[in-house]
Amino acid sequence: MAESLLPGEAPVSLNEARGWLRLGATIDDAVIAGLVRAATNICEAFIGQWLVVRAGEEVAPLPAECIALRARPVVAVDGVALVSQDGTESPLDEAAYRVTIARDGSARITVPDPGDAARVRIAYRAGMAEGANGVPEAIRQGIVRMTQHLHDARDGTGAGPPAAIAALWQPWRRLTLGSGR
Repeated sequence: MAESLLPGEAPVSLNEARGWLRLGATIDDAVIAGLVRAATNICEAFIGQWLVVRAGEEVAPLPAECIALRARPVVAVDGVALVSQDGTESPLDEAAYRVTIARDGSARITVPDPGDAARVRIAYRAGMAEGANGVPEAIRQGIVRMTQHLHDARDGTGAGPPAAIAALWQPWRRLTLGSGR
């Protein structure tokens, strides 16, 4: 998956996770918050989509016929810049590149005339929902259950995650064949 410039909003709150784990004290809040982030990352990797809309950026080599962005679902491309061999960046006008965002949220960028640029930097936003409340409840429930599994397994128990988690996430899973580059 592509890297996000910002961590984004968590689809499950600390209070929700603490309630599910039946933890009253707030002494472990940092640990629980980390487990929620880890469970969210696992979910996004499994379903192949970012959950809450956030900024992302990718740098791709040129010349390339077409650049496929790794994150999905892409909601907007905010800017494209050519990067020369020496690292100098030249932002492109919107008319100098083409963006195609498919129904499944995959996006492709075409730069017809990259000149002698070595790379292209693409800034965009991607995610299924504008906020945590827009994330489907089954996904959120899977994240809470994965948080519980990670919490219970922190002492080194060897059991894998419950199959119910994959079942909750499966309807939103998007797979790709290859990198698309």
